Amino acid sequence: MQTVKTKSQTSATVQRWKLSGESVAFVPTMGNLHEGHLKLIDTAKQYADKVVVSIFVNPMQFGENEDINTYPRTLDADSAQLAERGVDLLFSPSTDEIYPDNTHSATRVEVPAFSSILCGEFRPEHFVGVTTVVAKLFNIVQPDVAVFGEKDFQQLFLIRKMVSDLDFPIKVIGMPTVRENDGLAMSSRNGYLSETERKQAPLLHQMLEKIHTRLEAKNANYREIEENASKILENTGFSVNYVSICRSNDLQPANIADKEIVILVAAKLGKTRLIDNISINI
Repeated sequence: MQTVKTKSQTSATVQRWKLSGESVAFVPTMGNLHEGHLKLIDTAKQYADKVVVSIFVNPMQFGENEDINTYPRTLDADSAQLAERGVDLLFSPSTDEIYPDNTHSATRVEVPAFSSILCGEFRPEHFVGVTTVVAKLFNIVQPDVAVFGEKDFQQLFLIRKMVSDLDFPIKVIGMPTVRENDGLAMSSRNGYLSETERKQAPLLHQMLEKIHTRLEAKNANYREIEENASKILENTGFSVNYVSICRSNDLQPANIADKEIVILVAAKLGKTRLIDNISINI
């Protein structure tokens, strides 16, 4: 596996591959890799001849008082896992390489109608940071395919919309959430959980499954279900940002007439913010 730290090295390597007729798949990450990330890489290998992975903790997507300074950075261990999984190129740039004039004066890429709802309501600058850095990485790597996890459903939705609206010639593939044995969605932030919190955390996924069962009854009041689920989670130790039953195609509140639905939840457990979702067709 080749490891590079500059945009120019990355672009030059990819261009050599493409001149040889090889296709390129891309998996952007912030590192501290777990099995969920590695499954994305396995999928990427199925869609292209070469796989590029980036590891970059993007300051633009962290808000005030968020965990950028404590976000786990495990580059050596990550690099070993990527090499073992058959990645062709690791791009691990510095902040100055991605934002040479700092993040405050950098051009931003925004999907306005969908960046301020759900997680965007509680992390106001987060998704602008995500779409900006992903657009930059797409222009650097120039992939044919990019693979993202469905655990970050809103993020995946926004990236697909950005790709469509800005005519990026990239196929975006979403991969199902990878879970621990007890149902907790794998996340780099799970490492923040205390032993007691780790035992409580699977209740989020269990709540999603209970809501799923309620929706299949087809005679439920969706807003009432959201409210009751929030109260139950609050009573079991979570600080809930939202429980939302939405249409999958536009992230707007769903009702009983809608068929393709995503149930989303975001909540803090102690100092750790957790998100999860399940998609259903009813």
